[in-house]
Amino acid sequence: MATKFKNWTPAGVIPAALLPFDSDFSIDVASFKQHMSDLAAVDGISAVTTNAHSTEVHACTEDEQRRVLDHTLDVVGDKLPVIMGIYADGSHNAARLARMATAGGASALLVFPSQVLGMGGHLRPEMVVAHFKTIADTTDLPLIAFEYALAGPVGYSLETMLKLADAVPSLKAIKDWSGDPAQHERHVRVLQGRSPAINVLSTHSAWLMSSLVSGCAGLLSGAGSVIAHLQVELFRAVQSNDLVRARAVNDRIYPVAQAFYAPPFLDMHNRMKEALVLLGRQERAVVRPPLMKLGAAEIERLKVAIKQAGLAREGFRNAAE
Repeated sequence: MATKFKNWTPAGVIPAALLPFDSDFSIDVASFKQHMSDLAAVDGISAVTTNAHSTEVHACTEDEQRRVLDHTLDVVGDKLPVIMGIYADGSHNAARLARMATAGGASALLVFPSQVLGMGGHLRPEMVVAHFKTIADTTDLPLIAFEYALAGPVGYSLETMLKLADAVPSLKAIKDWSGDPAQHERHVRVLQGRSPAINVLSTHSAWLMSSLVSGCAGLLSGAGSVIAHLQVELFRAVQSNDLVRARAVNDRIYPVAQAFYAPPFLDMHNRMKEALVLLGRQERAVVRPPLMKLGAAEIERLKVAIKQAGLAREGFRNAAE
């Protein structure tokens, strides 16, 4: 399937979609399409992401990932670029997913790090390059490297990313989850300052304003599944150097970001699903094991955060009061 966004460069505000499930853990197609329709209707977003952390890709089969991409394109069509996550530890498995995504109509690929590299891959950066080249050899779509924290086992050093950019010309952006403000700023200055530039998309959603003022070309965030409109406002305010407006928007984002990204971190998308239920935008907040439903006390904290952010006043059906 051809895409009109084939030569698109990843930038701007890009929400990562959630994946609703029925009570039997099967994909709730109708609810997912409604969710995608809600996201696509947000003025100012530049693309949507599917088959990523937020869609619980770890718990989805390859066939389910193909169907999720199909459902996404059924709704988004040619209105927005669709980024598909490539989540696989083996390079050939990742390449197979890349071929499927390319044939299916994706506009870009978000490449997750192979967990195999967690066993000392930082000592063999050539393995990172080989992983990406194996994928790039199967597709002409732009690639986005998912950059994890250097403190963890699968983060890429800046030197590795520069080697990767030289070896893989289709690398057009990184999704920066470095978790270190100083490292993050280095990424922005060095990667966006090289020629050709590698765009830095922030995913530091818990401190988004601080991240964006460093000069990121955009953001790619699971929190956008709930507050994409606020992320657009914040990004526009930062881009226009309107500090007063940026602070005002950030004051609204802050309570929900604190609620979403509280410990344990693994429940972040679980919380976002519950928030959509509280806002009347989804019927259920089902997650696949080993994730588990949130307790009543935490759902109550989400209600408070929604009120503090003013989301309950924005006309969502059955919004929490």
